[in-house]
Amino acid sequence: MIQTSHISKTFGSLRVLKDIDLTIEPGRVTAIVGPSGAGKTTLLQILGTLLAPDAGGQVLYDGTDVTTLPDGRLSAFRNRNIGFVFQFHQLLPEFTLLENVAMPALIAGRSRKEAMDEARSLLVKLGLEGRETHRPTELSGGECQRAAVARALINKPAVIFADEPSGSLDSHNRAELHRLFFQLRDTMGATFVIVTHDESLAADADTIVHMADGYIKSIDRK
Repeated sequence: MIQTSHISKTFGSLRVLKDIDLTIEPGRVTAIVGPSGAGKTTLLQILGTLLAPDAGGQVLYDGTDVTTLPDGRLSAFRNRNIGFVFQFHQLLPEFTLLENVAMPALIAGRSRKEAMDEARSLLVKLGLEGRETHRPTELSGGECQRAAVARALINKPAVIFADEPSGSLDSHNRAELHRLFFQLRDTMGATFVIVTHDESLAADADTIVHMADGYIKSIDRK
């Protein structure tokens, strides 16, 4: 599904990633773990096309090297094929939950009715029925993160990238969010790549990528 080849990344004189080769398999939850400064988030951003690797690195989606796409085509590819969930949900406070979830579909050119209907259906599936007209400030952290997952899912992406998605949640909401990821894997065949310091989430993942000092040290697959 996703293959990287010779991925390195340098910021000034600091080499953050060093010749990374990695394959992300579809329909699985992949956890990327390691100490702070290991390069986890930089790798996630490159996999998610938010950041370009140094010259010579490739990121292949089903054989297409996305690092060669011009900006316009890359933005369209990202919108249709990739979903993101961040540590802090990044919902826009001036919009309702329904509008926030529908936004990627509207950007993709779907009709307002189709986008809103799909957003409403996802909110129901994720346990947020009755919250559609609420704004993010009126909801709990756990509810906002579930809404962020719904937003990530609305264009039926090939993969969802999550950067410390449960880092700002209490233990109950953290456990609920983790259960949701695996439920979506099982019911929708969703593919997740998650940077996490949460040992319980990593332990449950189908694949665990261990990083340190800009390298992949080992990969455990179940």
